[in-house]
Amino acid sequence: MGPPFSTSGAGKWVGLVVSLWVQAVCGNNYTFANYSDALKSLMALTQLQLNNLSVAKDVGKAFGLVSGFASDCLPTSVLLIIGSFEGLIGYGAQWLVVSQRIRPLPYWQMCIFLCLGGNSTTWMNTAVLVTCMRNFPKNRGPVSGILKAYLGLGTAIFTDICTALFSSDPSKLLFILAVVPAFVCLTAAVFLHEAPPASKPREFQQETQYFHIFNGMAIALAVYLLAFDITGSHGQLLSLVFAAGLLILLATPLGVPLYSVLFKPRSDSDIEQPMKVPLLVNQSKKSTTTTTTTTGVELQYLERKQPSIGEDHTIVEMIQTFDFWILFLSFLCGVGTGLCVMNNMGQMGIALGYSDVSIFISLTSIWGFFGRIASGLLSEYFIWKFGTPRPLWNAASQVVMAIGYMIMAFALPGSLYIGSILVGICYGVRLTITVPVASELFGLKYYGILYNILILNLPLGSFLFSGLLAGYLYDAEATAIAGGGNTCVGAHCYCLVFVIMAATCVLGLGLDVLLAIRTRNVYVRIHETKRSVAASAPDSSSAKC
Repeated sequence: MGPPFSTSGAGKWVGLVVSLWVQAVCGNNYTFANYSDALKSLMALTQLQLNNLSVAKDVGKAFGLVSGFASDCLPTSVLLIIGSFEGLIGYGAQWLVVSQRIRPLPYWQMCIFLCLGGNSTTWMNTAVLVTCMRNFPKNRGPVSGILKAYLGLGTAIFTDICTALFSSDPSKLLFILAVVPAFVCLTAAVFLHEAPPASKPREFQQETQYFHIFNGMAIALAVYLLAFDITGSHGQLLSLVFAAGLLILLATPLGVPLYSVLFKPRSDSDIEQPMKVPLLVNQSKKSTTTTTTTTGVELQYLERKQPSIGEDHTIVEMIQTFDFWILFLSFLCGVGTGLCVMNNMGQMGIALGYSDVSIFISLTSIWGFFGRIASGLLSEYFIWKFGTPRPLWNAASQVVMAIGYMIMAFALPGSLYIGSILVGICYGVRLTITVPVASELFGLKYYGILYNILILNLPLGSFLFSGLLAGYLYDAEATAIAGGGNTCVGAHCYCLVFVIMAATCVLGLGLDVLLAIRTRNVYVRIHETKRSVAASAPDSSSAKC
């Protein structure tokens, strides 16, 4: 017996819905700032030691290569189950320490458990990204945008739920971070499977319409979270109402597959089409001219040693290209510096005199969502309309991110609010845009491994900017406190850190512009393909009636 909905058009959409939930719970990996101060106090750590704990968390992503290789030989459900158990162990151990149910573990053991928690998200991310990119190959931008958007909201969801129900208690937050993702992943393991992608213009139109609906639901969720954050403190009753409303908003995407089930029997062409069209047709273009071209490309592929950019690459072939290293280093400039802010937001807020930094963590998450969803939609539209290279959006994000760092360096009143919003937006853009760029330049055949190689930037960037740069410069300005550890108050604590990260973003800007110039022809071909598909779409417009 096949997986649930496996032969129905609804199956693909049910899989996308549970993928959104999985991405939301992956936001647990960005909540370190919510409980870092509790760890620092309990374990009497310096800032450098605390930052190295956050590095250990991000080093877990370096082992994501294992999940990338596993994605080629293991079903999606197994990847999700592995991720769920790793997260349960990693965050469960941290909960035992912070809740003081056990004595603080030795530093090296805490590093291992944080590493496990970080690695758990690589299994979850690989499972949903690889499966959904293959289920919706003609909508890679929107798919990446909506998935990464929910990932961005995940941090705000966890933070606001903990604030509303548990008064920002770090031990209760860690309990949620351990248990909820495990439950969601085990549920997704039942429903998320690869499904035949769309093969007709009418199906492409339907996908586009459904993605607009998903985006609308996601925006409603983000606005709901933002409203909770900016309205100040709330009573117990209002907090319970907020939590109930949040669960309802998270469940609303199920309406899309439900609609597709109810609507499907009315369309005979949709019922018969899977019997008539071979699956391999999905990988070819529709016109006779395009079919001839594709055959020619396949023959060239057999003869050549190194594939061209835009074709499927093996991992060895990919790392031999100049374009891969441009993409890798530009990604490091953006996500490495952004991750430094997220990991150190707790201490940044305290340095500027804020006793509760949850608002800044939520703002970074929510505005990161807007960056993710907007960049996915806009980059796809501009490719379809003008053939605009997608890396240009990464270049634009580097400019805005550098401005955000300089605003925080000046430490003027409200600068942390503005800076957290700008950095959140740009971090979201980079994570979203780089996902389809990698698949467009190097193909989907080995995408699981490719994605996890790029994700090596997270532990590398965390080590360079959070562990070394921010850790050493903070400790140089900090004052030791009785009982161990240190503290720093004032704008000088992170000023030089922000200036150096702004300069790094300027370097990233140059790399992204260079990549856009080098890959211009790839996006011209994608543009022509999309226009060709759109031109044939009116043939199916009568089927809507």
